[in-house]
Amino acid sequence: MRIISGIYKNRRINFNNLRIRPTTDFAKESLFNVLSNYYDFNKISVLDLFAGSGNISYEFISRGSTHTTAIDSNLKCVKFMQKIQSKFAIDNFNIQHANSVFYLKKTQKKYDLIFADPPYTYQQNEYDKIINLIFEKNILNTNGTLILEHSKLINFETCKYFYMKKRYGSVNFSFLKNEE
Repeated sequence: MRIISGIYKNRRINFNNLRIRPTTDFAKESLFNVLSNYYDFNKISVLDLFAGSGNISYEFISRGSTHTTAIDSNLKCVKFMQKIQSKFAIDNFNIQHANSVFYLKKTQKKYDLIFADPPYTYQQNEYDKIINLIFEKNILNTNGTLILEHSKLINFETCKYFYMKKRYGSVNFSFLKNEE
C-alpha cells in the first residue's frame, strides 16, 4: 500500500500482518481524484469508520485534512495505526479502538466527510443502520459527504441522501450528501 499524494506521497506502508482487505491503490487514487473536485482537503475533518490499516486516513492526512479520526474494533489494526502515527509524527490523527456503530451512537462530534468501509459481508440493513445513525444524529456537517465502500450486491440509489456511485474494478463507492 502506498500514499498517493500530499506530504507523505509515495510512502509505502506494509500491513502484511493484518488480516484485512484494504482499498486498492487504483480505487483509492480514483476516489481522491473525484473528491479533489469537491473539497479543499485543508479545510475538512474526516471520520474513517472500519479503518483497518488506516489506508484512507493516511491519504486524507497527507493531503492536509484538519483532523482525521479513525475507528476500528480490531486492536491489532489500532496498534498498527498508532505505530504509523508515531513513525510519521502525525498530530491531527485520533485513533479509537471501538466498534464503528457504537462510536456513531456515542459521538457528539461532527465531520465534513465520513468514509465507511465495513467488511464485504455486511448486508444492506447493516449499512442502513450506519446511514440512519449518521443522518439522525447529525454527525455529518451540512454539505458533508458520506462515502460507503461496498460490494456490487449493495445498492443505495433509493436512499434519499444518495448523490452518486462510482465503480473502480470490483470496488464500489456510493456517495450520500447532507444537503441544506
